[in-house]
Amino acid sequence: MDGFYSVVRFFVTGGAFMYPILIVFAVGAAIAVERYLTLVQIRRKNEATWDKLQPTLAEGKFDEARELANSDDSTVSRLLSMGLARQGAVRRREDIEIAMEESMMEIIPQLEKRTAYIALAASVATLLGLLGTIVGLIQAFTAVANANPAEKADLLSASISVAMNTTAFGLIAAIPLLVLHSVLTAKTGEIVDGLEMASVKALNVITAMAKRQVAV
Repeated sequence: MDGFYSVVRFFVTGGAFMYPILIVFAVGAAIAVERYLTLVQIRRKNEATWDKLQPTLAEGKFDEARELANSDDSTVSRLLSMGLARQGAVRRREDIEIAMEESMMEIIPQLEKRTAYIALAASVATLLGLLGTIVGLIQAFTAVANANPAEKADLLSASISVAMNTTAFGLIAAIPLLVLHSVLTAKTGEIVDGLEMASVKALNVITAMAKRQVAV
């Protein structure tokens, strides 16, 4: 219980700026949780869909693969469905590749959606902490100027200690948010790499099948 009361006392003595820092941290953490769960779900869907599509593509069953891609809502399905749609009409690798790149340009912003706000929340929390400390120091020096000379040193040290609480709390809020931002950025990169891998493998299969048909 002593630890709990210490945390409460630390928060209360920090002043009014502690509350906006807490709100910013809560918003950033909520976005991070939502993004993490979304990205985990997207990756699982992509892996499950690719496990179904890869054998079909490897066998050259493009009509079946096209139906599978169109009936699924995963990002890898959306990517490959664009390429498979062109495969049925054209034979040039460049046209199919451009179609999938266009789809990738639509998918990536959706994967990165709101992730930047987490880094922004970390920066805002830090700046609010510094601002709170500066305001607290201004108030401390103003109070000390009118205090008894014998009490000035003790009063100033106590006031500075309280004023530094906001900086400490701002950093306490910012550091986890920056870590979460890095984790989400890495997860997004892994999903994008997986999509690029799937598109290249699909292109190679489509090109190989086209060359066989031309040779025949």
